[in-house]
Amino acid sequence: MDAVRGLAVLGMFAVHVGPSPQPEGAGYLLVAADGRAPALFTLLAGFSLVLAQRGADPARRPEGWAARWRPLVIRCAVLAVLGLYLASLWPGILVILAFFAVYFLAAEPFTRLSTPVLTAVAGASVVVGPLLSFLLGPLFGYGSSGRGLVPEAADLTSWPGLGAVVCELLLTGAYPLATYFPYVLAGMALARLCDVRERVMARRMAVWGTAAAIAGYGSAWLAGHAFGTRQRLLEAIAVHHPEAMAAADPVRAVLSSQFGAVPSTSWDWLLLADPYSQTPLETLGNAGVGCALIGLCALAARHAVGARLLRPLTVLGAMALSAYVVHALVLAGPAHGAASWSAWIAFSGAALALTWVWQRIWADSPLRRGPVEHALRLATQAGART
Repeated sequence: MDAVRGLAVLGMFAVHVGPSPQPEGAGYLLVAADGRAPALFTLLAGFSLVLAQRGADPARRPEGWAARWRPLVIRCAVLAVLGLYLASLWPGILVILAFFAVYFLAAEPFTRLSTPVLTAVAGASVVVGPLLSFLLGPLFGYGSSGRGLVPEAADLTSWPGLGAVVCELLLTGAYPLATYFPYVLAGMALARLCDVRERVMARRMAVWGTAAAIAGYGSAWLAGHAFGTRQRLLEAIAVHHPEAMAAADPVRAVLSSQFGAVPSTSWDWLLLADPYSQTPLETLGNAGVGCALIGLCALAARHAVGARLLRPLTVLGAMALSAYVVHALVLAGPAHGAASWSAWIAFSGAALALTWVWQRIWADSPLRRGPVEHALRLATQAGART
């Protein structure tokens, strides 16, 4: 799991500091990361929630509302405050941490569902979430624009600002609950259904994930090239998004202006699988990629050579939150606006090296999981003791 999370961190660096993704040569690496890094992080969050629940001692599981919710609320509050602070620094990226706080709060009731029910809910959410984004957007005045923002601390100083924050977190932000929570549910269902410690199950995850990715992305390709979706979208863009018509790819231009939300100007938007379109087909494809990567890494980790090759990614993935916070601080300062291959190589190399050194130094300490992770754990444990 940490190895897959480490891959997601490198993909995040590619999106945040790499050059513009172009489908040629090495640019395919950036194309592969574009839009999939946040989806993979969110899928892994759901998967990890179930693993943590499975590993807990049943005799020590908290009983009662306060004992069950207080540590979770504290953990989410710390994530939200950290996310608001980083967003207020204007690092040039869309900070996701406040959204993760909402995901974790929303996920708690679903951890108590049976596996068949959870699986059914996860499958339905892949369609229902994007559909809600499409239908409810116009009701809040976001039919064709104004989406894709992240909440900042300054927004909390007034009631209108607070209302805007709630709307962004749930529906219209860069990573809203409506279109990203299906990844959490999908990850939870996968963890319930698949024990990656079993070779056969890991192999099935690799195959099933690949099939889901082909189904999602392939269906969108057929819709666009065989059934005229792209042409109808261009016609809708000319009416509702005329400013995008001058772009080389008007469809991509519209999507890049409202990450995480499905534009509400044509039903054909729901048939795309472009990065950040957050449609049912993109969600299916991205979840399939995540499932396949988990299965492949589980298979590789069964062998000594594979485990050694995965080790740098495993260390980085174990400290993903620290890596995220540090890279956001660097982007808010000396590396603001970086966008090149050399920047991506520098960020990736530094993250792999520094996390390796950190874990070596603190190998026998709880700090080995990372400074931010350790601080978050201490805050949660303090809440549990209270």
